[in-house]
Amino acid sequence: MGRDMRTSSLPFTALVVDDDPSIRQSLRLCIESENGRVHQAGTASGCLDALDRSRFDVILLDLWLGSDSGLNVLPEILRRQPGSGVIVVTAYATYESAVEAMRLGAVDYLPKPFTPEQVRTSIRRVITTGLLRRQFNELQDRLNETESENSFETCSPVYAAFLQTAVRAAASNAVVLLRGESGTGKTVLARWIRKHSLRPDGPFVTVHCPMLSNELMASVLFGHKKGAFTGAVTDAVGKVEEAENGTLFLDEVGDLNADAQARVLRFLNDRTYERVGEAKERRGNVRLIAATNRALEEDVRAGRFREDLFFRLNVITLIVPALRDRPEDVLPMAHHYLSYFERRQGRRNLIFSNSCETAIKAHTWPGNLRELRNAVERATILCPSSVIEAHDLGLVWRSAHPGQGDELVLGGDVSLREIEREHIARVVARAGSFEAAARILGINSTTLQRKRKRYGLS
Repeated sequence: MGRDMRTSSLPFTALVVDDDPSIRQSLRLCIESENGRVHQAGTASGCLDALDRSRFDVILLDLWLGSDSGLNVLPEILRRQPGSGVIVVTAYATYESAVEAMRLGAVDYLPKPFTPEQVRTSIRRVITTGLLRRQFNELQDRLNETESENSFETCSPVYAAFLQTAVRAAASNAVVLLRGESGTGKTVLARWIRKHSLRPDGPFVTVHCPMLSNELMASVLFGHKKGAFTGAVTDAVGKVEEAENGTLFLDEVGDLNADAQARVLRFLNDRTYERVGEAKERRGNVRLIAATNRALEEDVRAGRFREDLFFRLNVITLIVPALRDRPEDVLPMAHHYLSYFERRQGRRNLIFSNSCETAIKAHTWPGNLRELRNAVERATILCPSSVIEAHDLGLVWRSAHPGQGDELVLGGDVSLREIEREHIARVVARAGSFEAAARILGINSTTLQRKRKRYGLS
């Protein structure tokens, strides 16, 4: 990762559970020296109450809490806060108790008396392990979702100026609203902002708002209590809690329902929230980034979106340029995608023909980066030769030199069948989904599927 993994560079939250006030104080000083925020509890019940109020990265748990065994409460701690690292602290260290603590889910074992450095070393180990696990999971997500995106190198003065503004916005803790057309790369940009923010190593949690059902929207965002609704058989942690000390990205925020909008507004106003079905107030330390391709002002006028929430989200608005507004980047991006998908599909020495490059530059790419990416991926898979032509990308364009034989010319000597095939290929390549492509073409999904099979596009 290229830098010191000491926890002093990583803010975290810790809970100290010990019935001895002097031990709690000693542990508190050690934790604060590592840039940690500390909560304390002296009993098992106090520990569980603290878990209901806040999310913790590290929990230091005494093996004996008066007459209660810390090992008895350990499974409940991990049930309520999965992913937290529990360090068992005890004056009665034995091999058997250490094995039992690890079997129950503790990640480390600290015998008393301990030195401050032993405490700090154990905490660093827990935080580092959590960080590596989180980074691994995020890398997996990126491989699955946005593996082929560029590194924000640009030849466009418009996009370069945009990135300069974005990096200044990233350096603050303010809410950022990303606006722009579908396919412009708002999700990738949100990750880039997180990378350049004050919390680059914190969690990055994405919520795809259109994918949430109205009934479960608030539960997914803020969690729920067991029994809060039918099917809530256990307590559940929400996305806000998962993003503690990190960044929460609300993709297509305009799709939030009225209840979720009210809850998000409250969280932005005072950083507090409640799980669905419980009355306990929780606090969250989360940086919020939202994105939309909708005109939220129109949604506000129509009563579909809260005006006060719009104002809170609109602190810093970044309008992501469409691909047609950064024409200098179109061909480099096409080559970038070609190189990526060439490796992914196990093909070698693929190139665009000269006329194909001309067509790429001439096309307006209404679907933006998503359309370009999908078109290049499709061509990489289906093109039978090593030279990719315009029609392999689903592009039909008007040549200045008809009759060269390597492109279709509207109004030239081509059949309606050829034109229809290319038009369907082009729309499918740029549409966000198969259903969206059918709507654009004015046909139903069954007809589109039949035509794709007829033309060998499926």
